[in-house]
Amino acid sequence: MKSNTQLLAQVTEFIGYEADLLDHKGYKEWLSLWTDSGLYIVPADLNETDYLNALNLALDDAEMRNLRVARLQNGESVSAMSVGNTVRMMSRVRILEAGEEAVMARCAMTLNELRHGKLVSYPANVEYILRPTSEGFKMEQKVVKLLHADGFLRTVSFIF
Repeated sequence: MKSNTQLLAQVTEFIGYEADLLDHKGYKEWLSLWTDSGLYIVPADLNETDYLNALNLALDDAEMRNLRVARLQNGESVSAMSVGNTVRMMSRVRILEAGEEAVMARCAMTLNELRHGKLVSYPANVEYILRPTSEGFKMEQKVVKLLHADGFLRTVSFIF
């Protein structure tokens, strides 16, 4: 196995930057990381790959991402009334495919949320399709495969 360490470092930096923005509620900057056609997906089934024809916890295009961020910032949803603090731990970043048009990567994430004095962890595998641009990467797709997506998920007041 031969790896492109420079590309791996760039992808790892991007993933870390995105996680930091979300943990510090930098939603406007997070929205700028997406292509216009990008999809944010949280499937209900870990084995599903046909996201457009399956049940998902989230399947957001640009308009839905903007609405999701607006709800979190404006308190317009029940889940935003008691927004907790989060800490994401990203690890095991791996390049699956790399080309001039797109880079496919996968990593492990543990998202920890503290709300109302209760700590909850959400382990997941996260898959990215990144488009290289002159300013860096833009997300074409982000798929968050929560380890317990088919189990009980309490009201979520954050973006995975």
